[in-house]
Amino acid sequence: LSLGEAKNLPTYPGPNKMRDCYCTVNLDQEEVFRTKIVEKSLCPFYGEDFYCEIPRTFRHLSFYIFDRDVFRRDSIIGKVAIQKEDLQKYHNRDTWFQLQHVDADSEVQGKVHLELRLSEVITDTGVVCHKLATRVLECQGLPIVNGQCDPYATVTLAGPSRQTKVKKKTNNPHFDEVFYFEVTRPSSYNKKSHFDIEDVDEVDKMEIRVDLWNASNLKFGDEFLGELRLPLKFLRQSSSYEAWYFLQPRDNGNKSLKPDDLGSLRLNVVYTEDHVFSSDYYSPLRDLLLKSADVEPVSASAAHILGEVCREKQEAAIPLVRLFLHYGRIVPFISAIANAEVKRTQDPNTIFRGNSLTSKCIDETMKLAGMHYLQVTLKPIIDEICQVHKPCEIDPVKLRDGENLENNRENLRQYVDRIFTVITKSGVSCPTVMCDIFFSLRESAAKRFQGDLDVRYTAVSSFIFLRFFAPAILSPNLFQLTPHHPDPQTSRTLTLISKTIQTLGSLSKSKSASFKESYMATFYDYFNEQKYADAVKNFLDLISSSGRRDHKSIEQPILLKEGFMIKRAQGRKRFGMKNFKKRWFRLTNHEFTYQKSKGDHPLCSIPIENILAVERLEEESFKMKNMFQVIQPERRVLYIQANNCVEAKDWIDILTKVSQCNKKRLTVYHPSAYLNGHWLCCKAAADNTPGCTPCTGGLPANIQLDIDGDRETERIYSLFNLYMSKLEKMQEACGSKSVYDGPEEEEYSTFIIDDPKETYKTLKLIIEGVGTLEQEHAQYKRDKFKKTKYGSQEHPIGDKSFQTYIRQQSEISAHSI
Repeated sequence: LSLGEAKNLPTYPGPNKMRDCYCTVNLDQEEVFRTKIVEKSLCPFYGEDFYCEIPRTFRHLSFYIFDRDVFRRDSIIGKVAIQKEDLQKYHNRDTWFQLQHVDADSEVQGKVHLELRLSEVITDTGVVCHKLATRVLECQGLPIVNGQCDPYATVTLAGPSRQTKVKKKTNNPHFDEVFYFEVTRPSSYNKKSHFDIEDVDEVDKMEIRVDLWNASNLKFGDEFLGELRLPLKFLRQSSSYEAWYFLQPRDNGNKSLKPDDLGSLRLNVVYTEDHVFSSDYYSPLRDLLLKSADVEPVSASAAHILGEVCREKQEAAIPLVRLFLHYGRIVPFISAIANAEVKRTQDPNTIFRGNSLTSKCIDETMKLAGMHYLQVTLKPIIDEICQVHKPCEIDPVKLRDGENLENNRENLRQYVDRIFTVITKSGVSCPTVMCDIFFSLRESAAKRFQGDLDVRYTAVSSFIFLRFFAPAILSPNLFQLTPHHPDPQTSRTLTLISKTIQTLGSLSKSKSASFKESYMATFYDYFNEQKYADAVKNFLDLISSSGRRDHKSIEQPILLKEGFMIKRAQGRKRFGMKNFKKRWFRLTNHEFTYQKSKGDHPLCSIPIENILAVERLEEESFKMKNMFQVIQPERRVLYIQANNCVEAKDWIDILTKVSQCNKKRLTVYHPSAYLNGHWLCCKAAADNTPGCTPCTGGLPANIQLDIDGDRETERIYSLFNLYMSKLEKMQEACGSKSVYDGPEEEEYSTFIIDDPKETYKTLKLIIEGVGTLEQEHAQYKRDKFKKTKYGSQEHPIGDKSFQTYIRQQSEISAHSI
């Protein structure tokens, strides 16, 4: 998600009129991300990106704009809610959405399981009357309101309502309560509690209504969670009916304000959903891709062809890099495509300057393999710049009142010097895979341009400085160095540092001339000394020399993740309370610790080798969502609650990853807690009883590269399938070039085809492999369609995306018949 900006927000009723706004991202009503607060603005700019694996099903992706209130609860200005089935409409497009009013009656999530039975009862006098039995079995996925959920249901049939018991502290309540309603009455009855309906046809006009409520202790009354209205006429076909239903918002006839009253929000959403088969399905396509590095010429390989047909090279680079990294083939592949590109380059000054497949693949590799390298090198000083707010503006036109130009220059010079030093001293920490790629680039460039002695440096610096360090300094939030986009003053400081570092690293002959602004050229005079050029060359020599060291020899702790979570006391003190407390958790590749707040001395430290398993904890244990457990030797367990489902998944994944190679890892665990003298899951009394459930499958041990090769191959298949017409056109181009060998036709000249015969062979294999997978997907959909029941727990009634799916499948079936 890219959260751009909001505009035309309604003014604040006070004298100031401005607002302090932030935006949240929610799956249904669960907040998974929050932007920084933009103060005193009615058109706040956020410029923040958020990426997550979606760990659960959802109906709406929602965005709320809040106005911060220091003294009371923050107030909601408005929201944008996009239904899951509509996400594809806005895929990868900047779109302005009108903010809608937030109404408690329309904020609905969750589903309810009902059973209805309409029976004819013959009374003693022989008169037939109808009785309706409504059984409310359970609900799932109700929202958490103010930290908890105490739900109950009311059931109404055109008259007095009946009510279930309140289920405390759960958003997945099991009710299993039955309510009877007399729908028609024998003529001898004359009681108000029964419904005065003589005509049996009137039954068809009646409806049963189920309302879900959260029992509240507040004076405002109970909170509405959703409702369901079902006409009884569908019970005419069958006297008994049982199904799951999505809860719906309440239509209370309130006229909402005009949509443009609340302003709008600019968003860009990229949403992908892949169905990944087991590994053997992908063997032909995967093998074809992995041997790309060995194909002569490389332009005839499957990976290169993907780069040729995709609209954006980035689209192809992301899954290719991940696939080659996963199978340890990234260095030979990048060496092959880089070598081919260098051969096509005429001028050494333009080497790797375009947005080619090579440059996009190296960018992506550096992003994946170099993320922790950036954290270790830049994060401490970037944090300081963001916190201290030293004035560093050196443009005389932009100076604020009271600022001194010389002081600002000195502040900026100190920052540039420090960052330059940490970068040029960090060569030994550069990840091996990056060093091997740089060695290959350097060799190719030096061989191609033997007369230019500097090209072996510029080939490497164009990536490590221009495309790695400079962008990370400019936008630290995109490289996970800061949680949010920096404020405007800090952002300007980082821009000036980034420009200077970029120029220092480029080793261009006339540095000062490379700046458009005269104030930058003047500032750069500080760095026009030979020692800076020598430091850059020494650094580039170190990171582009092959096979110089074992990457495991660097044993400094790497920070992997940190943040506040809630943990349950482990019961170390004999009479201590086992209560829940908020703590700052910190994970490095050495240990997992928690402290009272950030920067404090750790209260507890768990060495990575003592983490024997990390698993989810069933909600029933403590009636709390998003909980997981870290199991240590002697069955000691640390129970932790994350802030939301995305955070919980992230922590479980990374803790599992770092502890994956521990020799004493458990194979079984208890999915529930040990409370009141027994395990809640298996009821075993001894606290040292071995687990009752197998541990979930492990992840790759390499912390940096948690990649699923099959999933990446599925993504590549999807891209080939999307651009099938281009693949066919490329086939035509191979035929025309090899037969006529004349001037190229305009429509074919967009493709790089060095060897038409070899390229044609590869294209034929790609099209066959994609066709086979396409058939497998179609067969899977047909089988799923046959087995799926509308109204089941997986596909409740009211699931619009499933209704669309049913319609599509029935059309396909009719067409095939």
